[in-house]
Amino acid sequence: MTWLLAVPLLAVVAVAVVALLRRRTSGGVRLLVAVDAAVLVGALVLIAVALGAGPAQAGSVAAATETTTGGGIGGPALIAAAIAVAGSSIGAAFAVAYTGSAALAAMSERPEIFGRAMVVVGLAEGIAIYGLVIAMIMIGRA
Repeated sequence: MTWLLAVPLLAVVAVAVVALLRRRTSGGVRLLVAVDAAVLVGALVLIAVALGAGPAQAGSVAAATETTTGGGIGGPALIAAAIAVAGSSIGAAFAVAYTGSAALAAMSERPEIFGRAMVVVGLAEGIAIYGLVIAMIMIGRA
């Protein structure tokens, strides 16, 4: 719960870094690297806590029996599913950015290729859907 309280603080520091980068680049880059290191350490601590946690304590005997016999989804499967979705979404974002800008440049010269250009952009968006499907498969097998 403590890491959740640090999120607004990190947001304020991120806004301050952007303002500092606009004025002075050398001090802003150092502060940006420090913020990135703090977020990385926080993420590593969160992953360590999630992987090291045992089964949850339930109030009723039936729920406790279900959690100890493996009825719930494991933490590693959820982390793997999150990594699959995040990685594919970031990849799709880069793909759409490059293909979208190239499609707009091509359509500005030849407007009749609109349909073909949008198909290429749509294929780039499909990368994120593939990551979502893989995440569903991982959660389903957990």
